[in-house]
Amino acid sequence: MTVELYQVDAFTDQPFRGNPAAVCLFERQQSDAWMQALAAEMNLSETAFLLPEGDGWRLRWFTPATEVDLCGHATLASACVLFHKHPEWQGQQLRFRTRSGVLLASWAAGRIELDFPVKPPTPITVPGGIAEALGFRPIEAVCSGDYFLFEAPDADLIAAAEPDFQRLKALPMPEVIITARSKDPAFDFISRFFAPQLGIDEDPVTGSAHCLLAPYWAEKLGKDCFTAYQASQRGGVLGLRLSGERVAITGAAVIVFQGHLMM
Repeated sequence: MTVELYQVDAFTDQPFRGNPAAVCLFERQQSDAWMQALAAEMNLSETAFLLPEGDGWRLRWFTPATEVDLCGHATLASACVLFHKHPEWQGQQLRFRTRSGVLLASWAAGRIELDFPVKPPTPITVPGGIAEALGFRPIEAVCSGDYFLFEAPDADLIAAAEPDFQRLKALPMPEVIITARSKDPAFDFISRFFAPQLGIDEDPVTGSAHCLLAPYWAEKLGKDCFTAYQASQRGGVLGLRLSGERVAITGAAVIVFQGHLMM
């Protein structure tokens, strides 16, 4: 059996920036244990597994510790690999069947646009212990499913934040976003993302988090199109367009290497 393996830096046009994801293409279904073991071997925030299915692909994502319901950067990486292998497909949409429904990807003048579901924000009281875990006191908090978003009063707090990951891991919040309005006029807002419960202390660039960030900032800024920056050490830029219950997420991606598993 041939198993192709790629590593792709997503939400960047430069190698060694953005968020690295592994993309594994295979021709027949493998066990969950096999996929989890490969994800642990790759030791990246996510490894995507692509299996041809009907008029598209079955797409699943695994962190080194667990399978997740939605992952933006590994979907972007998957689309990048398919468009690289089949440039004739750049004029059509790719269809991915996932645990979050059907996701679409389109070629957009050298970048890739993803069609993802919106995560509607629900206001919550700032929980006890979160200020100590994050290192600042949020001015507003919302959640959507397992995603918890906390707004900081100043963008400098986002860039300087050094969370206590043991405290975060102990709180009932699997996926934590911190965000603020950007001081850089090139961006509408900035963010960072932490998920120590999923085996990821900090994710470099998180497409799925922007399914919540987009409607949150749409209400605050009175607009539906944004340029966002995720202010991790590697950093990444995302274009966002909110449309009803969907959000278009646009980014660049760079293939760093490709190979075959020796099995």
